[in-house]
Amino acid sequence: MNASIQEAKSAALEVLLHNSCGPYDGLPRTAGWGYPEPYTRDLLISALGIFASGNEVLLHSLRRVLATLALNQSPRGMISSLVHDPEDRGASDTTPLFLLVLGMFRRFTGDEDFLEDAATKALRWMDYQTIDDRELVGQQPTSDWRDEQWILGHGLFVNALVHGYRKVLGMDARAEALRIDANRADGKGFVTGGLATYAAWFYKVLRDKRCDLLGNSLAILTGLADRERACEMLAWIEARCDAMRDSGELAVDLAPCYFPFMQPSDPDWHPRYETYNLPGHYHNGGVWPFVCGFHIAAMVAAGEQDMAETKLQSLTQLVRISRKLPPASFGFNEWFRAQDGSPAGEDWQTWSASMYLYAAACVERGRALYF
Repeated sequence: MNASIQEAKSAALEVLLHNSCGPYDGLPRTAGWGYPEPYTRDLLISALGIFASGNEVLLHSLRRVLATLALNQSPRGMISSLVHDPEDRGASDTTPLFLLVLGMFRRFTGDEDFLEDAATKALRWMDYQTIDDRELVGQQPTSDWRDEQWILGHGLFVNALVHGYRKVLGMDARAEALRIDANRADGKGFVTGGLATYAAWFYKVLRDKRCDLLGNSLAILTGLADRERACEMLAWIEARCDAMRDSGELAVDLAPCYFPFMQPSDPDWHPRYETYNLPGHYHNGGVWPFVCGFHIAAMVAAGEQDMAETKLQSLTQLVRISRKLPPASFGFNEWFRAQDGSPAGEDWQTWSASMYLYAAACVERGRALYF
């Protein structure tokens, strides 16, 4: 790897070590300054970069996050949205993320029985998250990582997580049943006629055909999408991004988290989006480095190594940019506006730094790690 990537990797590790002990019971912080709280989903997603680093301080911190989540688990098995707060509930992605990362942690450390009781309770909770007694689980709007985006009914991101934890925990028959359910092309799965990518969500006759970059990337990484479909997805995403660059909607060589952008004239637009979720901003098409990390790993998983190497170089340039830090520093900012590539979130974001390490490790080793 070239010098700029090595420099970025060192900077990412510095961010993670800085953030590994925060003001809430010594748990990791979500960002260097702006988010001192230990947000569950951010810290669990950051496990991938921690594994890639092999750093013992960070691995110990991750073990403590998992153990604290188990202590604060609800009586029915739900995992809280804040690691330290058992009353902060309502997220649809924290419990499947807990199971996925727990399975990976067990494999990585060899501690096969770690938090077995908590895992059993969490699996029971997930079994009751179905809407219609299918393998696919359901969710309420704004309940996953997109707290300003309506993802209704069967969300791709959450169901890709479920598929992933079932595979990692050795639940192969259940994983295959969900894969078949998800790939139905009769309007009752994520397959949408005429599109290479899966729908962002669907429920009964309603369907969001836009591209959820994180959900589709996880579908590739977990094997929800087969190799042929994965390659079609990646080619389709790149072609659409090229068109967005030509039209001035996209200023960087990386994909937005969600596109085409939702517009005020669209029937699924909500008034609140005018303030918090404008087109090309935040969850409505902002460019998120942590999501780009998953996208790059998905390229490696699909055998698109050259594409992955090119996008890693682009991500290396992006994570240098900050809102408040000196120009020579790496910002690892939270998210960027699609139209001009300007940073709009918090600097030294834990999952931005971690997923950079993970993406770099996947490219360097030529395989998608840990899935």
